[in-house]
Amino acid sequence: MNTRIRTLETMAPTVTGKARREDMQPVARDEDFAFHALLTPNRSLSWEGFRQVMAVVIAVNVMNALIYFTAGAWPVAFFCGIDIFIVWLAFKLSYVQGRRHERIMLTDDALWVSRVLPSGHETRWKLNPFWVRVEIDRPIEHESQMRLIEKGKTLIVGSFLSPKERGEVADALSAALAKAKA
Repeated sequence: MNTRIRTLETMAPTVTGKARREDMQPVARDEDFAFHALLTPNRSLSWEGFRQVMAVVIAVNVMNALIYFTAGAWPVAFFCGIDIFIVWLAFKLSYVQGRRHERIMLTDDALWVSRVLPSGHETRWKLNPFWVRVEIDRPIEHESQMRLIEKGKTLIVGSFLSPKERGEVADALSAALAKAKA
């Protein structure tokens, strides 16, 4: 059995605060990036799909509520309404979590990692591209972590990505860092 040790983040952020473009821009807008990736969680249901699913949930629950109400079991209609609300709330929370994203930007003199939480709170790390290395467990599995390590400090990135995507980002970033060091 292959056991993997989960690594904790030990790297202190460079900048934290509410995500505002003018306050937290680490690099010039016109600067060319050697590597630039925007990492976002996968969302399998579009807004149109969400509306269709909710229409089906509402229709089924309204029909059930009418059947039970006419049969004299009126409290069941109340629970059908609660069911609609709970399904809507679950989707709403899922879409709020989907606003989380990370951005990795490599310039000539710095590797910037920006993490924006669903609340809008942004944390940024500035790493020296000559000291940082990318590590990921091989073979890449669901539990594999993509780690940026600089001077013994660890930063975990892309935790919400699929294993295949984490591997692709790790390989691309490693190649960009190797090219920057050359």
